[in-house]
Amino acid sequence: MTNVSLPVAAQLHGLLLTAGLARHSPNFSLLLRLASPLLPVPHRLRLLLSSPFPPTTFLANSLLLASSSPGCLPSALSLYALLFLSSSSPPLLRPNAFTYPPLIASCRKVFDRIANPDLPAWNALLSAYARLRARDVACASSAADAILEMFVRMLSLAIKPNEITLVAVIGACGELGAVSHGVWAHTYAVKRRLAVNCIVATALVEMYAGCGRLDLAEQVFAAASDRDTRCYNAMLHGLAVHGHGRAALSLFDRMHGEGVPVDGVTVLSVMCACAHAGLVDEGLDYFDRMEIEFGIEPSIEHYGCMVDMLSRAGRLNDAEKLIHGMPIVPNAAIYRSLIRACGIHGKLELGKKMIAELMRLEPDDSGNHVLISNFYATTNRWDDAKKARKEMKSMGIDKSPGSSFVDINGVLHEFLVGDKTHPASKEIYAMVEDIETRLSECGHRSSTSSALFDVEEEDKADALSYHSERLAIAFALIASNPGAPIRIIKNLRVCADCHESAKLVSRVYGREIVMRDRTRFHHFRDGVCSCGDFW
Repeated sequence: MTNVSLPVAAQLHGLLLTAGLARHSPNFSLLLRLASPLLPVPHRLRLLLSSPFPPTTFLANSLLLASSSPGCLPSALSLYALLFLSSSSPPLLRPNAFTYPPLIASCRKVFDRIANPDLPAWNALLSAYARLRARDVACASSAADAILEMFVRMLSLAIKPNEITLVAVIGACGELGAVSHGVWAHTYAVKRRLAVNCIVATALVEMYAGCGRLDLAEQVFAAASDRDTRCYNAMLHGLAVHGHGRAALSLFDRMHGEGVPVDGVTVLSVMCACAHAGLVDEGLDYFDRMEIEFGIEPSIEHYGCMVDMLSRAGRLNDAEKLIHGMPIVPNAAIYRSLIRACGIHGKLELGKKMIAELMRLEPDDSGNHVLISNFYATTNRWDDAKKARKEMKSMGIDKSPGSSFVDINGVLHEFLVGDKTHPASKEIYAMVEDIETRLSECGHRSSTSSALFDVEEEDKADALSYHSERLAIAFALIASNPGAPIRIIKNLRVCADCHESAKLVSRVYGREIVMRDRTRFHHFRDGVCSCGDFW
């Protein structure tokens, strides 16, 4: 972006204020990005605080992005500390998925200035990317890509990795669903006689579970001799997201019986296992016991899991009561869970109340606007759905595109909705047509409400046929060995129609499909999903 002179920036600022245009975040964001390189840190902060409304994370991120350009590296870190790490309680602003990439790019530029970085320097940057991957879902895939790219570069320079390196690399493989790469890293550790200690074993359990190979995760867990709380938590979480609720409860009893300390993550994993398996009463019981029996005070994540569990089960009134009775201020994720459930169960008025609370907390979040639009579309309020989409466009907010990865013979292939960039695109779309024809012969009719657009039914069905996971499945049917399981990693929640389609594909084509979406794993076999259609 072209910088402007300081006098021009001052004129633009004045124009925005006098014309009332500064009230719109994208306008003020553009001013911050244009003017920031010209100003010292105190003046940049003053410009942010001069907004007619209290500063938002969106505007602060714009300031960080402008401050991460070459020559501004120290100022980016200073601004981050002032805005997000202040000693006040709560801090001035809360970081989100777009806060950290500029800081990491700060870190990467410093690393690239080192003439011959040694192993500790490589590990420091790999660990920074690993923490970004763990902290922010939206950045996880790109951070994992960066880790694998750097690891390949390390090996090409004859830098020998150690256990710290492997933990970062194994975690990246789990994020991307790159099971072939993960197996290679595991084999590398064994052949080079690197210590597969509890930390490495925990990373392997997380990776295999995240790649859909729960069997291998269980093997690594069983072979680990010094299992600690984190190792148990990794296995519990793996069982939870794969829908093995009863197995998770049995493992927790074993953990507790062996005297391994239980922490908040442990209880949260058990509660999530109950939520994904529909074990509502058991989940409520663990929530009631956590403070009395285990001495663990419920956090916002525990309350969020409870609201999600009750919402999934259709107990919306109980979920609302819990929100109003919480000793902690509800966060956006809690409101999102209830809004989604209100759409499914047709609770329009309650959904509208929760939307008002959500927009009060996160007015600039693109995912929230998409959720709201989908809520109104699901309840056939098409005018309200269109209004929500128009507000997104007027505010300059873009929707995160749906994408799916599939691992074929160690190569990751990514697909977007309606994607035609793949070299085998012609064959993929022919296979999509074949799938639709064969499913139609079995009586399948697209649930066009999943398209969430007020258009003709035939157009909706076409739109659904080209969702990213359907393209990935079509490619896997072409490119993988007959009878081999198909493993899909999707960044969004799978829609109802694609879920139904995958069930039928598993039966008609005789292929097991293992799909990880944003919330859990789905194992499709012989026309049935492991989630029991409860997700």
